[in-house]
Amino acid sequence: MNTVVQTESGAVRGVARGAVLTWRGVPFAAPPVGELRWRAPHPAPSWSGIRDADDFRNAAVQHPKSTPVGLGKYQPVDEDALTLNVVAPAAASAVARPVMVFIHGGAYLMGSSGTPLYYGNSLVERGDVVFVSINYRLGALGYLDLTEFSTERRPIDGNLGLRDQVAALEWVQRNIAAFGGDPGNVTVFGESAGGNAVTTLLATPAAHGLFHRAIAQSSAPALTTDLETARSRGRLFVELLGGAAQLGTSAMLVSRAGHHTMRRLEKEQPGMVPYGPVVDGDFLPEDPMLAIAAGRGARVPLIIGTNRDEGTMFTRSGTLAEPSVDVMARALNATPDQVAAIGMAYPGFPGKTAWQRLFGDHEFWAPSVPIAEGHSAHAPTYMYRYDYTPTAFRAAGLGATHASELLAVFGVLTGKARVLALGDRRTAARVTTEVQRDWIAFARTGRPFSDWPQYDGAARRTRIIAARSRVEDDPDATQRRAWAASGLPGTRAVAVC
Repeated sequence: MNTVVQTESGAVRGVARGAVLTWRGVPFAAPPVGELRWRAPHPAPSWSGIRDADDFRNAAVQHPKSTPVGLGKYQPVDEDALTLNVVAPAAASAVARPVMVFIHGGAYLMGSSGTPLYYGNSLVERGDVVFVSINYRLGALGYLDLTEFSTERRPIDGNLGLRDQVAALEWVQRNIAAFGGDPGNVTVFGESAGGNAVTTLLATPAAHGLFHRAIAQSSAPALTTDLETARSRGRLFVELLGGAAQLGTSAMLVSRAGHHTMRRLEKEQPGMVPYGPVVDGDFLPEDPMLAIAAGRGARVPLIIGTNRDEGTMFTRSGTLAEPSVDVMARALNATPDQVAAIGMAYPGFPGKTAWQRLFGDHEFWAPSVPIAEGHSAHAPTYMYRYDYTPTAFRAAGLGATHASELLAVFGVLTGKARVLALGDRRTAARVTTEVQRDWIAFARTGRPFSDWPQYDGAARRTRIIAARSRVEDDPDATQRRAWAASGLPGTRAVAVC
């Protein structure tokens, strides 16, 4: 089977893997090394002959043990990581296929498109779509604002990771037709930091027109921060690095200084991460929540939602596991009185279970609600809450924890990891089918497959994805009202995966 495809930079040879064809490690921009380290992405250099695209290349710079690809095996990390991967059905098609572009999570600190969970084969086989997954710069190299240290000899651009994502979407527009994809029907979707990327891209003018539908899974809107806060973090980073003259030092030393920056800031706000897109008044002109509410975001159909038990992953150990009132207040960037007022909406507070739910709601659900409200006034919007809990997760006390919906989205519960659903495999298969059908139908038509009404700020109809899925009007209304009265959602960045 011929797997050679001509891209704008040169020919790439993929691999036939059963019912799908894959192309891995395809450059979408020039390696951001040397003089390009702190610059916006440049076009990928051309090559002659045929480039093998048979395996993933590097993950973006991060802790070397943050990229597991197997038992005791890790994907190498390097600055030369601006690549993407394409999966397409092996069968020929007379019409161009919908395209689904996935942005991985990891707190803008870790992660890779090469993570086995994100292969995408199951979506492609079920949905007859073309799947794309992308890398982008992480941590200090991608998400600290250092523009104050820009000089004529060493110019520095901002929002590098966000710019990388836009560059990847531009590559898709120019090249995906050669892989059988439809550049006029592109869905961008992501989880956690990747979900934040989606809600941020909605408000990024340079991204408008590059995608036509969006799915934000467990977006953490507060990862997007204001310019002054971002610059103060940048100054601390440069201080810990040893001064601006060290900005050209090795990537691992830069990464280490970024880690020390995070640890320093965590002492002030437990669980916080200093990385995320910056409202710089230029590439990202205004806060995405405000832009979306005002109709200045991309008016494309949107699915947005969170998991019922987001907080269990982050409150199992460390400072957040047994917090005092002081720790709670610092973690939420709130006063003790504000914490107490919100806690009244959570039965059993300040008990551990109530704290887990409150913390997770603060980071993900509470700030996602106003995004859904604002967007629904300008484009079709569908909101969900993912409640399904595999047996293994229930036994571990995790519940429908952060990122657990990815197991359904990528078909893992019915694949090699079906042991996670031991005891309820039929239910796991049913939930997987439901989620994949909804995501795929949405990518095709802008509407989910299930009977899922549009969201609005009145009825607030929400799809509850569970062993027996249903639609609820204004779920957790008491908690929603408490958060709306507090003014706290969207005020800080936290450690999310």
